Amino acid sequence: MSSNTSRARQSTNIDSLLSVNPVFVRPGEATEFDKFVMPDQPSLPETAYQIVHDEAILDGNSRLNLATFVTTWMDDEAKKLYAEAADKNMIDKDEYPATAAIEERCWRMLADLWNVPNVDDTIGTSTIGSSEACMLGGLALKRIWQEKRKAEGKPFDKPNLIMSAAVQVVWEKFCNYWEVEARFVPVTPDHMVLDGFELEKYVDENTIGVVAILGQTFTGAYEPVDAIAKKLDEIQANTGLDVKIHVDGASGAMVAPFCQPELEWDFKIDRVNSISTSGHKYGLVYPGVGWVVWRDKAVLPESMIFHVSYLGGDMPTLAINFSRPGAQVLLQYYQFLRLGREGYRAVQQNSLDVAQYLSSEIAKIGAFDLVSKGDTIPVFAWVLKDGHTENWSLYDLADRLRMKGWLVPAYPMADDMSDMVLQRIVVKVGLSHDLASALLADIRGEVEFLDSLKAPLPLEASNGSHFHH
Repeated sequence: MSSNTSRARQSTNIDSLLSVNPVFVRPGEATEFDKFVMPDQPSLPETAYQIVHDEAILDGNSRLNLATFVTTWMDDEAKKLYAEAADKNMIDKDEYPATAAIEERCWRMLADLWNVPNVDDTIGTSTIGSSEACMLGGLALKRIWQEKRKAEGKPFDKPNLIMSAAVQVVWEKFCNYWEVEARFVPVTPDHMVLDGFELEKYVDENTIGVVAILGQTFTGAYEPVDAIAKKLDEIQANTGLDVKIHVDGASGAMVAPFCQPELEWDFKIDRVNSISTSGHKYGLVYPGVGWVVWRDKAVLPESMIFHVSYLGGDMPTLAINFSRPGAQVLLQYYQFLRLGREGYRAVQQNSLDVAQYLSSEIAKIGAFDLVSKGDTIPVFAWVLKDGHTENWSLYDLADRLRMKGWLVPAYPMADDMSDMVLQRIVVKVGLSHDLASALLADIRGEVEFLDSLKAPLPLEASNGSHFHH
């Protein structure tokens, strides 16, 4: 056989291989890289893409992640807009003035939605998520308190902030990073949320504010902002201390206005200084965008505002992060235009309906007691019924469901009730009634399997999928 014929056959074989799998069978093409050292040489874009893509798919299906509050589905037009705007930097208002203008429209729409007293005397901003929004809301409370104490010639070195022990971890971070004493009001079986009970024990002259959560992470329950405000009214009448509220509406601030319009929680309550929310939760936008709005310009200290000039005008900017994506702000505006109030109501009500369908069916299984039923935000939790079994726990059920692809976390309640183990489902757009029925079938099947056990599962098989709120 001639060398030319051999080379021709070799070439044909390579061509054949490339047509079957053009990435990983290229002669000399790397199929594995060092995990922690940058490679010396470049690789083809198809190879780099395939390596990253293949590793990322091991994350699992985000649509089956019932632990996260974060949006996991948007429509095709939103995805197209996202791709077109991926290079926009939200902080660069001079280069992207249209995006800056859209950002202002969004927070003004939210201010109107949340019944701000005067739409011409308010201020707000987008953030990288509601955690940054909470940080800004808390920082404004601290600065206002400090400035008042300085003006009165009083010490201002020991600020404290009051919150439920079941608060989201961002508030613990805020107090840690900004050197504020966190005063946690315990959760008890009779007071599962901060509701004003014995609040006077925690308020003093160093209190910068109270955090009220509209949609507690653990159970989805709303903290009654009106009841907290009334208790603070009583405290002011008795002590003269005027304490304001920040509403952490990470989820509920984008559900209550549409589905519980009768609820009193927003700027209609005089003590509410600021409200934050997650655009990437029930704002229905991919991660990460949050929003914070203040009642009026007077309750946002001027010291927190940086002034940026663009198009011959003045744009006040306030943020902890600097460079951050502008695309999600455009996606938020897209959703506001696409859905409107009635669209948001329909989407959120559908999620509430699915949540209450799921909770009512789970209650019928017989192994569980509901802690909440999904009639606030579309989130509910349950506990294992006392005396049902000694052979398995909710951690075991979470592990069994994970084997089917479902992420349904089990986790302990807040510190004061940490002996109570909860399991929780977050219903978001994308969890259809059909998917919910499939989930119920798997829960029933796994409970039946676990109940058939004659002895407890081995410890190594029952280590629990501990949930970090």
